[in-house]
Parts: sequence; C-alpha cells; structure tokens
Amino acid sequence: MKAIVLTGPGEPFVMEDRPDPKAGPGEAVARVLACGSGLTIQHTRIGRGIPANYPVVIGHEITGEIVETGSGVTGLKTGDPVTCYFYLDCGQCKWCLSNRPTLCSNLGGHVGRQIDGGYAEYIKLPERNFIKIPDSLDWKRQPAEVSVLCDALATPFKVIRRARIAPMDTVAVIGAGGGLGIHMVMMARWAHARVIAVDVAAGKLEKCREVGAHETVDASGGGMTEALRDLTGGEGVDVVVDFVSSAQTLTDGVKALGLGGRLATLGGSGSTAPFEAMGRDFTAKEIEVMGSRYCTRQEVIDTLNLAARGDVWPLVTEKYGFNTEDAELVHERLEKGEVLGRAALMVAG
Repeated sequence: MKAIVLTGPGEPFVMEDRPDPKAGPGEAVARVLACGSGLTIQHTRIGRGIPANYPVVIGHEITGEIVETGSGVTGLKTGDPVTCYFYLDCGQCKWCLSNRPTLCSNLGGHVGRQIDGGYAEYIKLPERNFIKIPDSLDWKRQPAEVSVLCDALATPFKVIRRARIAPMDTVAVIGAGGGLGIHMVMMARWAHARVIAVDVAAGKLEKCREVGAHETVDASGGGMTEALRDLTGGEGVDVVVDFVSSAQTLTDGVKALGLGGRLATLGGSGSTAPFEAMGRDFTAKEIEVMGSRYCTRQEVIDTLNLAARGDVWPLVTEKYGFNTEDAELVHERLEKGEVLGRAALMVAG
C-alpha cells in the first residue's frame, strides 16, 4: 500500500510503499476512502503537544470499509463502513468503566500518534477503535464529510452535554472560525441556543453567521467581555466555549459569564499561563469552569446518527489529492489558520 509518512516533527511528508497490513487477533483492517485534516493532526505534524512515535502515519478522521478481520472479532465484517475512535483507551480502568475514556488510566496513546492512522490506503486498528457508519449515510459519495463527523462534530456534541447547553441558553464560542469552533456554532444552534460567534477574522465571522450564529463579535481589537455583556443586556452569557484557551480569553470568558454560567475550555494546545478569576464569583454567581476533550464512543455514534437523519452536517471546504504535495499544502494552510471548517485528503481518489 501507499502511505504518507511523517518521519519526525516538522519534517516533510514522505510517500512510502509498505506491505498491506494484516489483521491480528482482535484487529481489523479497513480501506481508507478519505481522511480529515484539522489542527489536532497539525499539532502532531509539527511536534506540538502530545509526542508521537515517529515515523508515523497521521490522521484519525476516516471513512473506511472493512476488508479483513482477525480472530476474535465479532462486531465487524468485510464490507462494513467504518470511522475511527481516536483514543487507544483500555476499556477496563475506573474511568473507562464510568464512560470517561479520555481520562483512561492506561491510555495507549492515539490513532495517528502512537499507531499509524488514516493518511494511507489501509488502516489497521483494534476492533474497539472502529465505529460502524450508519447505512443511511452516503459514505461512498461523501467520504470527506462523513470522515470528519467522528471528531469535528462529535467533540462539540460532547460539549453540549458537558456544559449542559439547553434551549434558550446564550452561548459564546471563542475561536468560532476554527475547525472545531465553527462546528460548535452549528451544534449549539442545533441545541436551540442563542449563539454568539467570537473571532478575530471578519471573513470567518461571516461564515459563522451563515452556519447559524445569531450574532458575532470581532475581538481583534479587544473588548470581548464588554461586547458580550452588551449583547446580553448586561446579564452575561450562560455558556462560554473557548477554543483558544489563552490566559486572556479564559480571563475574559469568566468575566463574561452571567449567573450560573459555565465555561468549557478545549483549546488545541492549551495554555500554561495562569488566568484571572474572582473567587467570590464562583460562589456569588455559582459559575463553573470545566475542561473538555474529544468525546466518548457513544457520542461519536450519536453524532453519526444525527447526521444520518439530517439534523447536522459538517463543513468541509477543501479537498486534496492523496500525494505529498497536497498534504504539505493543506498542513501549511492549517498552521496559518486559513482553512475554514475542515479539509480532507481523498485517499481513494
């Protein structure tokens, strides 16, 4: 098979001819049709955040079709359409058993970091890391869009639950023009919330309006907290979802919360700098600050089903060929913040 391989952080992509993977016990192999490209794998590409086991094939947002199953595999068969679950969780620790696999005590890493991912013609994973795609999703005709559902929309879907976003809540999305941010706008609108998109790029804010934001705030000149309070008649917002998660956005986000407000932070690389919050606000206003990352398998399944019935649909604005030149180009654009929504490599053409 052909695979686009990353030999080290920041190194050029290399196209390699490799033997087709063979399914071992408890494993399956899928033919990859498309693989999404977003900031999570761009962090891996340049060595930012969680280290990878180089050389590695990156990518985890896939649309695939099972071509082989190993011994002991009972939930998959040849021809099944599948996507990927990103975390290599153990399934046995207290966190996995309480349905919080992203906190797994024995985490084996991630698909596309510690084991090879979707920038290849075939992918081999443990059975538990494949999730079936509903038959009603047109995965053959729209493999790029279906591929990104497992993260670009499933991660915001988890935030809806974790931050308890309810109808009529006012939700401010910071970094709304990013790959996850714009899908958070969509999901919050699906949840019947009032959505305020916050970003520093005017062009991206216009797209946020197109996909469902009720109002927008251009934060390029500062003043985000004041703008959010003005838009809520001084009351503050019910929920802030911060995809930037710098010390400044976290400080301003907490200040923008109203009574009983919740702030969810899930910035891609996270901030190591402390942010400011008034201790009395936590009790007097009963505000909450929480972290969130990725999602559970059930949340991936639920998101796939939402898409299958037409409730939500991802924004894939750029599709690229399966070659190193296109891979370099999309990752350059991701690093510059130029991709609106998601991009994808069309692995099967």
